[in-house]
Order: sequence, then structure tokens, then C-alpha cells
Amino acid sequence: MVVRIRLSRFGCKNKPFYRVTAANSRSPRDGKHLEVLGYYNPLPGTDNGKRMGLNFDRVKYWLSVGAQPSEPVQRILFRAGLLPPPPMVAMGRKGGPRDTRPVCPLTGRILSTEKTASSEKIKDSEGQKDDGSGNAISS
Repeated sequence: MVVRIRLSRFGCKNKPFYRVTAANSRSPRDGKHLEVLGYYNPLPGTDNGKRMGLNFDRVKYWLSVGAQPSEPVQRILFRAGLLPPPPMVAMGRKGGPRDTRPVCPLTGRILSTEKTASSEKIKDSEGQKDDGSGNAISS
């Protein structure tokens, strides 16, 4: 039996409210669960903050016995500080190949580790002369 930590939906139409549950992977989304681990309200409240509550001890227990979190739950557990950031990859364009540059999980921006072109040009041109067209001539 594969156990997944996932969200089961409650609430009204256009006003979702989720329970974080540990459930068998074959059971339906809102069906039978093993244990309720917390809740998640994606709609902003009066203080304009998303609200969630988790039983950290039980979540740690289920993770320790091999339960796999779903992608939304993995993001929630990352925000709560229980899991490392999920791997993120930037999309080049819709339907196109994925860009393999790393993305910051908090901001969604691409992390750049590129060196500036001017510093590389200075290192390459040491001890070499330039003929004016960008080609280096060694002396």
C-alpha cells in the first residue's frame, strides 16, 4: 500500500478549502483517508494571508515511514519548513523544451551564475593584441 500525503477538497463552489490527509494512493481524492494531518485555505482571509495548520509531529511520522507528498503538499511543507525546496525548472516557451537553468523556489526567478563578458574578455586579452575586428593576434 503506497501512502500519499495529499489535499482533499472541502468548501463551496469557488471557495475551496482543503484538508491535508494521509491516504492510500488508490483511494479517490475526497474518499477514504488514513489520517487528517492539517488544513489549507488558499483564499486570503481578512488579514490577506493564506491560512494553513499542520500537525508537524504526524507529518514527520508519515514522511519517516515513506509517505510521498503530492506536488501541492510538497510546496506547503516547504513553506512550513519541513521539506527542502522542490526542484523547479524554467519553461523556455509553452510546449517547447524545458530550460535547464535553476529557478529560485521562493521568487520564481532564474538564478544566474554567469560571469560578465567584460571580465572574460580581459582575461583572454592578457598578453594578446587585438586587430580591431575582435580577433586576437598573439605576439
